[in-house]
Amino acid sequence: MEALPPDLARQAITHASWTEQRSDSYERLAFLGDSVLGLAVTTHLYPRLAAESHGAGRLTKIRAQTVSGRSCRRVAERLGLPERLRAAAPPDAGEAATNALVRTERVLASVIEAVIGACYLAYGYEKTAEAVVEAFTPEIENALVSPADFKSALQERLARRGAVVRYDVTAEDGPPHDRTFEVAATVAGEEVGRGSGRSKKDAEQAAAASALEILGT
Repeated sequence: MEALPPDLARQAITHASWTEQRSDSYERLAFLGDSVLGLAVTTHLYPRLAAESHGAGRLTKIRAQTVSGRSCRRVAERLGLPERLRAAAPPDAGEAATNALVRTERVLASVIEAVIGACYLAYGYEKTAEAVVEAFTPEIENALVSPADFKSALQERLARRGAVVRYDVTAEDGPPHDRTFEVAATVAGEEVGRGSGRSKKDAEQAAAASALEILGT
């Protein structure tokens, strides 16, 4: 981050509650960085994995695991972003509130995405993609060796509060031999995640991964 222009570096670690104008926070950069992260990981994985054994569904799951909120949090912690967030917090933010923020998965995931977005604006896609793959290499390799079962992880989290998740197909597109399914994950009638895949099972896993990111703290 030291090499980023000061304005971008400051914005990438500014929480929305720390500024009068929401546009000065990391949210827009995180929106951009999320797309850059997904593309960089996909572009890296695509030539590595044989088409015969890794169709679109498996690629989707590996990518989802690699760029999940939990993975982004680990990368953010390795890069020392919690400490940078603490240092950037305004005096009136309060120590307890700041500590709670820097431990939150969603915040750390957004910050690492914001840093990626800032790097993209400053240095372009190629350099940023190289840095992303380097930073996320442990997460990429872990996803390849130990694919996660997002549905089981989500149900375990919900079980702590006695809740159950339901998966419903909301859309089907494409010819019979090349269908794409969209699935919504709901808890007590409220949608908590949505995902798509070439099979209902893949779409359910993607929806569960989305729910884990949304519910993650």
